[in-house]
Amino acid sequence: TFLSRNNQHEAAVLANKFRNLHIYGCWWYCNNPSIIKEVTTMRIEMLGFGFTAQHSDSRVLEQLLYKWPHARKIITEVVTGEYTKLIESGWQLTGDEVTRDVRRLMGEAYHEFMNK
Repeated sequence: TFLSRNNQHEAAVLANKFRNLHIYGCWWYCNNPSIIKEVTTMRIEMLGFGFTAQHSDSRVLEQLLYKWPHARKIITEVVTGEYTKLIESGWQLTGDEVTRDVRRLMGEAYHEFMNK
């Protein structure tokens, strides 16, 4: 992940075009609620659920304990907003689809990527 919004967008475009690139998480300095929301929304719009929404490179347990609930709340809001748009357009969302997508965002997309 990158600090610059332009680089975030460029990375999403590249991940869309090149199957050997997997994007994940928001780096420590991008761990602000507004940036997590913006970057996650952009990635879902461009990549669907084919990226890992969050990871941790924390070296101190207290950082991990703070970072995960913080990010998961924002990611939940973004995903809920995207599903709302789908439902409003007539899509009949199922529980299985939600489960599949959340699993992909929380790490399964990475495992799919590594198994290519």
